[in-house]
Amino acid sequence: MYVTGRLPLLVALGAVPVVLLSLAGVDAWATAAGWLLLCLVAAVTDAAAAASARGLRVERRIPRRTLLGQRVETELWLTNPGVRRIRGRVRDAWQPTAGAPPERLPLDLPGGERRRLVVPLLPRRRGELHSDFVVVRSLGPLGLAGRQVRIDDRGALRVLPPFTARRHLPSRLARLRELDGSTSVQMRGQGTEFDSLREYVRGDDVRSIDWRATARSSTTMLRTWRPERDRHVVILIDTGRTAAARVGDGVRLDAAMEAALLLAALATRAGDHTHLLMFDRVTRARVTRVDGPALLPALVDAMAPVEPQLIDTDWDAAFAQIRALTSRPSLVVLLTAQDAPEAARGFLGSLPALAHRAHVLVGTVTDEAAAPEPRPDAADVYREAAAARTARDAASVASAIARAGAEAIADTPDALPPRIADRYLALKAAGRL
Repeated sequence: MYVTGRLPLLVALGAVPVVLLSLAGVDAWATAAGWLLLCLVAAVTDAAAAASARGLRVERRIPRRTLLGQRVETELWLTNPGVRRIRGRVRDAWQPTAGAPPERLPLDLPGGERRRLVVPLLPRRRGELHSDFVVVRSLGPLGLAGRQVRIDDRGALRVLPPFTARRHLPSRLARLRELDGSTSVQMRGQGTEFDSLREYVRGDDVRSIDWRATARSSTTMLRTWRPERDRHVVILIDTGRTAAARVGDGVRLDAAMEAALLLAALATRAGDHTHLLMFDRVTRARVTRVDGPALLPALVDAMAPVEPQLIDTDWDAAFAQIRALTSRPSLVVLLTAQDAPEAARGFLGSLPALAHRAHVLVGTVTDEAAAPEPRPDAADVYREAAAARTARDAASVASAIARAGAEAIADTPDALPPRIADRYLALKAAGRL
């Protein structure tokens, strides 16, 4: 049972006769008690007269997946198998991060009929969102009270990473087409593959002239080259405690996902094989042996439920997992935050063995440096000193990473994904990948 706002109004209206009767010499307390009892009886009678919603049948229609921050409509279909009309309100019990409207949906459902209710959602968090039940309130004929019923019916929606770094993809694909020989620009570097022959034009590299083909032709022929394909690119995302640090409007893990998705989209267009591993002390997500158009859906689906863990990452085990993915990685991208020399000892100790076998990029998401105030107070001075020390420690770790044979790239959440993609293209152009 529940009561509506009409019941307090009805009780308040009783103040008028209570005051008038008290002026006439009647006991005010007895009158007030009688009025409250009358209101209570009316509410109970009204609730008893409300149609029961226990027999309602609930059917959900929910998209399986949606992107973070994207509005999506879910449907509730309610069927009334009884003969009495049900008037009232319905609320779908989504968790708060699903972004469901706080208002209850109005319901007017005659007996033997079916109604469709739309519940819009605006997810504010990645992962699995659930609604385990539906609450139906059936209103009595007087509108004072009614019956409330909980109907268990589970619904689920998987919220995927938004991949906002997609906006950088067209420009990088254009550069990749230039490297691949799809335009008139031909790149040659050590280790590239022969593509085709074409006529020599002024300004071409004379070292690329094919003298045998020239002898068989009436003009000078030139070899064109393209970057090698079928390389293995391994992306490891650190899901340990450093991934939980807030950077900008989100956490480091979200920014690492954006960088991984952009690089994977670019690598699969280049004909390379991409492997993803999300790891701290155990594997949180793994995508391997998936190529072509199916790669990005597989990646975002695997990433969606992963959250940072407040534990230190076991880097020996992480690098062992990389070796298990592929025996010959050409590029390994480690998306982590190694910005304190004391905490990075385990990472730096295990890194040289991996850097000896493949080209290693270590990507770190950093915060934007705030502009100093003209006249800072003591708190600003301490914050600026802490930022300076953090930058110094990060530079020290980056230098140690370089000595270990890897390459460190650190930037803001918006700038890191395109920088890693540009470095991948540069390695392709140089014939080192």
